[in-house]
Amino acid sequence: MNVKEINTVYFLGVGGIGMSAIARYFLANECEVIGYDKTSTILSQELEQEGVKIHYQEDVEFVEGLLPQLQNKGLVVYTPAIPKDNLEFQFFQEQNIRLYKRAEVLGLISQNYFTIAIAGTHGKTTTSSMVAHVLDACGVDCVAFLGGISLNFNSNLLLNDEAKVLVVEADEFDRSFLTLSPDIALIISLDADHLDVYEAQDEMIKSYQEFVGKIKPGGKLITKPSYKEILNMNAAIEIQTYDLHQEASFNAKKLEIKNGSYFVSIEGEDESVNEIELGLPGIHNVENAIGSFAIAKALEMSKEKIKAALSSFKGVRRRFEYQIKTPSLVYIDDYAHHPTEIEFCVKSVRELYPNKKITGIFQPHLYSRTRDFVDEFASSLSLLDELILLDIYPARELPIKGITSTVIFDKVNCKKKIELQSGELLDHISTNDYEVLLTMGAGDIDVFVQPIKELFIKKLEKINA
Repeated sequence: MNVKEINTVYFLGVGGIGMSAIARYFLANECEVIGYDKTSTILSQELEQEGVKIHYQEDVEFVEGLLPQLQNKGLVVYTPAIPKDNLEFQFFQEQNIRLYKRAEVLGLISQNYFTIAIAGTHGKTTTSSMVAHVLDACGVDCVAFLGGISLNFNSNLLLNDEAKVLVVEADEFDRSFLTLSPDIALIISLDADHLDVYEAQDEMIKSYQEFVGKIKPGGKLITKPSYKEILNMNAAIEIQTYDLHQEASFNAKKLEIKNGSYFVSIEGEDESVNEIELGLPGIHNVENAIGSFAIAKALEMSKEKIKAALSSFKGVRRRFEYQIKTPSLVYIDDYAHHPTEIEFCVKSVRELYPNKKITGIFQPHLYSRTRDFVDEFASSLSLLDELILLDIYPARELPIKGITSTVIFDKVNCKKKIELQSGELLDHISTNDYEVLLTMGAGDIDVFVQPIKELFIKKLEKINA
């Protein structure tokens, strides 16, 4: 299929962060974009304002009326989160309409571009947003599909009319990234995840090896030194490495914290750049910056332009995003939902605020992930001074017998901990004091961010009155 010939696109699950970026892409290419989603959200409302026609009830009669358009030059895209008993999904199947997964559509779109794919079990969204910003700031016209809202672009989609380069997240969930054949792939992490799909980490690694095998001949893999031998399954490509400390093609020559910011000097294969001030916190983001630097150098960008671009990167909504930052109170919201991400988040906060009490609110995401990583979650959450643990957000899953937040809670070892239902959270926060507060999770914990922020603003106003 040639996506350039499409004139009508229908989305089942249009309001998701990944689906909405594709919807915006087709809208910008003057297609009629229509979609269904279960609930109205801020993101779906933004899409409606931009021109996407969205309804929130399963409506077979409505989609039946679209068949002539869709059978001609149309495309139907669905997210794996759509249940198979969805009436519209079943109708399209009965009508023998080809249904494309979001990842398949990204694969089709990528055929028209020099493709840079960012893969890894965590950190993809921040790193792909960083790469897109660096290339854009260095004057590379590119398109980018992002898994979060870039604070530089205020969108999950970057568009350029003359673009020949595509930056895309390569998601291992459901083996989605195997629809891509990138020119450059950056693989940033291989920690076990999505064991509901892969059953074991070894199976997940095999999928990554297959992904590396899809890099175009003459293309490039950029990854950690410790992953090089695991992933080297394609003799027709070049491999470069990057790391904070280990010997690699690109690494940190010097790293220090000044006034709450990281300053890093990066040493490459043929040149180095000194004193890059990074625009967002977190030691993991220093490493992400080194990987982004390696990609920019692969595209022959000047080191001074890369340095300026990394310094001006603002981050991604819900990725270590400051909501309140005062001497007496700090509130940070983060998407962390994997034990390694939580560990990175808490350690970064501890590094920035070594003498403050750190309280974390965590909402586990998926019953299967909770079951598979109970000990790891308990270990990373024990790095907090205080824990507020919410009930599990199920997302696409049905409950698993015996798996609740309590299985994590019982193993957490920190100074103070409490289990709450989501509906109890705001009352609890309003009656307690905090120095540094983190909200963490990938479910609907984000609906509490603004109310918590408003509670704190009122408290600060009273104190300063």
